[in-house]
Amino acid sequence: MDIDIGISKKDRTAIAHGLSRLLADSYTLYLTTHNFHWNVTGPMFNTLHQMFEVQYTELALAVDAIAERIRALGEPAPGTYSAFAELTRLEEPQGVPSAEEMIRHLVKGQEAVVRTAREIMPVVDDADDEPTADLLTQRMQVHEKTAWMLRSMLSN
Repeated sequence: MDIDIGISKKDRTAIAHGLSRLLADSYTLYLTTHNFHWNVTGPMFNTLHQMFEVQYTELALAVDAIAERIRALGEPAPGTYSAFAELTRLEEPQGVPSAEEMIRHLVKGQEAVVRTAREIMPVVDDADDEPTADLLTQRMQVHEKTAWMLRSMLSN
């Protein structure tokens, strides 16, 4: 059945492609954060272990919302590691970094997700796609706040 929500097929496809990149970045950040939750050590173990759990749990809910928006726009949502690897701009860490390096890596990841969300906004605005604009705004707020909280844990 055709989709008639007031957004052209061309715009829906462009928005879904941008959201697919956001989904890939978010899932990669989720996986990295979960990895760090399992492997963090040192004097900040308990604080970081708990903080990372809160963050990866929030990301798990976010990837579902992003994927469902892609589907509502009539496009398939990517859902494999290989698809995410092609679409993401985030780099996976090698080995098990120190707790401080974990924090630095996650700050960069949070900020990268914000940039990806921001890049989608012009086409979303041009298409008058308020539901996607709302989703992107919420995601940017969460990631900017999380990056700030993580940066606050660093000495410089």
